[in-house]
Amino acid sequence: MKEYSELITAALEARQHAYAPYSNFKVGAALLCSDGRVFKGCNIENAAFSPSMCAERVAFAKAVSEDCKDFCAIAITGGPADKEGTYFCTPCGVCRQMMREFCNPDFKIVCAKTDEEGNILEQKVFTLAELLPESFSL
Repeated sequence: MKEYSELITAALEARQHAYAPYSNFKVGAALLCSDGRVFKGCNIENAAFSPSMCAERVAFAKAVSEDCKDFCAIAITGGPADKEGTYFCTPCGVCRQMMREFCNPDFKIVCAKTDEEGNILEQKVFTLAELLPESFSL
């Protein structure tokens, strides 16, 4: 469980900045680049909903805007604000397709359950191919 613990911790830190007044569902993501840099993102909601941004897409946008396009893994933590880390939060379909735009099918997606103090209780590691089978990309 140690392999991704620092990345999960970074995702938990990002989750603290989530802006989710409509869903009360806060998500943090930490994206690991092949050069070791980590880009964090949190979900940012909007009253119109469609302009809302998922944490994963925020992290990818920050990384790509800083000229990082070679990724190894992403850690995702999230859930209702009153139930810190009590279940696994996997990326939505739009985020999965965003990942596929920049990542190979073997890209690692780490989802973690934590306690209220941020201690990792359990983690699951998926490949992008597992979460987005029969995908398409350039």
